[in-house]
Amino acid sequence: MDIRNVIGALLGLYGVILVVTRIVAGDEGGEKSDGVNANLWAGLALLVVGVGFLAWARLRPTVVPETTTRPEEMQPDNPA
Repeated sequence: MDIRNVIGALLGLYGVILVVTRIVAGDEGGEKSDGVNANLWAGLALLVVGVGFLAWARLRPTVVPETTTRPEEMQPDNPA
């Protein structure tokens, strides 16, 4: 499980929520943002960053080594 997947999914979900909120609310509720569609732009930015994280995780996956060496095996002078 890669943390980039979780971050990308959460940012994407929050972006979708903000974009849908702006679409459903229409022009109402934007009085405090000085006429700027703050929910829309923040939602789109979150969507872009979320998709970026998911693409990054997909294109460059984390590689976990299959074998590990125990500290005893690393010592060349181990009198066992």
